[in-house]
Amino acid sequence: MTQPSQQGRGLDEQAVLLVAGLADLAFGAIGSATDTLRSLLRRSDAADLVQDAEQDLVARGRLVLDRYTAQPAHLEVLAQHILARSAASAATGGDD
Repeated sequence: MTQPSQQGRGLDEQAVLLVAGLADLAFGAIGSATDTLRSLLRRSDAADLVQDAEQDLVARGRLVLDRYTAQPAHLEVLAQHILARSAASAATGGDD
């Protein structure tokens, strides 16, 4: 099969061929994803897979929330209070 020269094609024809190629690629990916989904739905342990996926998503959600709403660790807060008391005690000259 011989390819016509690139110079012989117009820009419109190249655009149509590009769009057709992208559409074919997209339909192939959709078909592959659909086949994978069908095979997962036919499995006898589908309920277990769904439960595992749900637990995984909950754990990921917890990690994301912890990352963006990070509060200092309890022991870190206690250590900061002790340092503040020590500094205040040293400044006043008292024995704590």
